[in-house]
Amino acid sequence: MQIIKDPNNPERNHFLCLSLQALDSDQGSNESDTEQRNKALRGRMFVVNEMVQSEKDYVKDLGVIVEGFMSRLEVRGIPEDMTGKDKIVFGNIQQIYDWHRDFFLVELERCVQNHDLLADLFIRHERRLHMYVVYCQNKPRSEFIVIEYETFFEEIQHEISCRMSISDYLIKPIQRITKYQLLLKDFLKYTSKAGLDCEEIEKAVELMSLVPKRCNDMVNLGRLQGYEGKLTSQGKLLQQETFFVLEQDGGVLSRSKERRVFLFEQIIIFSELLRKGSNNPGYQFKNSIKVSYLAMQDSVDGDPCKFVLWSRGSAERFTLQASSASIKMTWVETIATLLDAQNNFLSDQPQTAVPFHFAALGGQHSSSGFCPKLPGGSCVAPLVLVLQDFVAVREDEISVFRGEKVQILASNQQGQSLVYRPANSGSPAAEGWVSRSVLHIH
Repeated sequence: MQIIKDPNNPERNHFLCLSLQALDSDQGSNESDTEQRNKALRGRMFVVNEMVQSEKDYVKDLGVIVEGFMSRLEVRGIPEDMTGKDKIVFGNIQQIYDWHRDFFLVELERCVQNHDLLADLFIRHERRLHMYVVYCQNKPRSEFIVIEYETFFEEIQHEISCRMSISDYLIKPIQRITKYQLLLKDFLKYTSKAGLDCEEIEKAVELMSLVPKRCNDMVNLGRLQGYEGKLTSQGKLLQQETFFVLEQDGGVLSRSKERRVFLFEQIIIFSELLRKGSNNPGYQFKNSIKVSYLAMQDSVDGDPCKFVLWSRGSAERFTLQASSASIKMTWVETIATLLDAQNNFLSDQPQTAVPFHFAALGGQHSSSGFCPKLPGGSCVAPLVLVLQDFVAVREDEISVFRGEKVQILASNQQGQSLVYRPANSGSPAAEGWVSRSVLHIH
């Protein structure tokens, strides 16, 4: 078992190491099956206890940020030129703190009495854990401001008698989301050794392996500058890679340029790498293509590393050259699957809906916009009825209520639809994701 050490509690680390090393020691054939099973069950118990105790420490650390640094800022005030930036420093840490303190810790403590509740706890709260992805997207901007006002935050640290810097505390959520994955893997190991059903815990491990990856992806996206849209409204980030990109507008060719390309469910973004070679690279937005208007040619003159993307109705073409044939094939397959999924969903819509066209001829894949715009920007897609309330949890979602009518703009493979809710007397117009199950789709 990999021992996850807490630098703030060396005594607990020592006890945990000795206990788990003893459990992992191989006694060979001298141990009966019953003894081995009992040892595995004790291993599960130690992992759950460690998860609960470390969760208490984590909540305490979050409390230092919210009730220490943030509260002190409210009392003391901030420098005039820092106005508005303080919100960026902390991101959605208040939301994370409230949920872990008031709910998740309580639920974890119940797992001490019933270890079988642990896997389901993580599976049930997949959507809620998206708040870590939002936190990580904001983290690079937070780091920049903390460095800019380093002296000011050191003064705050001294005033609240805090032993660690604000940077040490702000990294805690990223460390914690990774630690869940490691502890769950150990819980799975002991569950397997005890001869118990592993299906649910395997699902939880898989989920908690994906969340840190998404968080890491969003840290990269947090360094993207110049994009004026809302990244959290573009669906999941499916791929990101560096390509050499040749741009052609009509008959005019540009020279090939290195670009970092991000593929979301709803958009492809091309960016220029800044501070190349740095530990903290940045990206400058250069161009984008909405997936609803995307077209693709998956072969270029027989080159195994090249493919072409463009927006329907535009003369501009982007020829992407990957560093390997396998990377190119991964992207081509992902994009083709994405376009197929949208086409399959929209082919089930009523005939009155605006058709979503997909073609695959001669190695070309394309889609027309499901929701084309009329002059003035209005959407011509039909209104569908909301069958039951849906309360937004993630930043890219919106709340809708039974009896309202919305327009479906797109769909993803996770059972969600991107909808537009027209303005009404109680709220302004909004666009975001909702569960497809709450919509009346024929």
